[in-house]
Amino acid sequence: MPRTLEIFIQALIVVCAVAFAIETLPDLSPRFRTLLWAFEIFTVAIFTIEYGYRLWTAENRFRFAFSFFGIVDLLSILPFFLSLSVDLRSFRIVRLLRLVRILKLGRTQKAVERFRIAFSLAKEEFALFFAATVGALYFAAVGIYYCENGSQPMVFSSVPHSLWWAVVTLTTVGYGDNVPVTFGGRVFTGVVLMIGLGIVSLPAGILSSALQRAREIQTEDSY
Repeated sequence: MPRTLEIFIQALIVVCAVAFAIETLPDLSPRFRTLLWAFEIFTVAIFTIEYGYRLWTAENRFRFAFSFFGIVDLLSILPFFLSLSVDLRSFRIVRLLRLVRILKLGRTQKAVERFRIAFSLAKEEFALFFAATVGALYFAAVGIYYCENGSQPMVFSSVPHSLWWAVVTLTTVGYGDNVPVTFGGRVFTGVVLMIGLGIVSLPAGILSSALQRAREIQTEDSY
């Protein structure tokens, strides 16, 4: 696709994001909402033509259709066509799919490709990290339940109810809506916070190393 057209598509994506935000304003006039709807029809037409062009000119159409950006291209236009036959006003998650268009900005960016390579290189490490994180969440929920259930049966009434506390504590967000009051619960919370610091910092190290390797791969391919 010509560079000028790529820039036009990227600019259109940015304008779409702005229009999406404007649509949520409560006091818009019917005329302005009509203009936004007309703009939506225009952008969907452009994105549909772009998707058809990329699919038609792809060396392997099946592979493109199920590639990351192929799926992004499809999802960016799918909500509009679904809305023509189904009332989607109550299905907000479907309407939110329009935000997928923002991901299209990364198609021509080398940095995005570098991230893709990095995640591919470190997928096993990230899978192990995810499994360890899930295990840590479960451990934290079970531990705080047994420490605090006797003193706060309404707050920590079960292990599933304790999972929210485990999430906000392990991620070191600490909203403070569920707070341990027993000595054992506070000691356990300290241990969980230390584990949480490692959980937060570990993926940054994995990604940094993978990005460095991805940069080296891109440099080698450019020669």
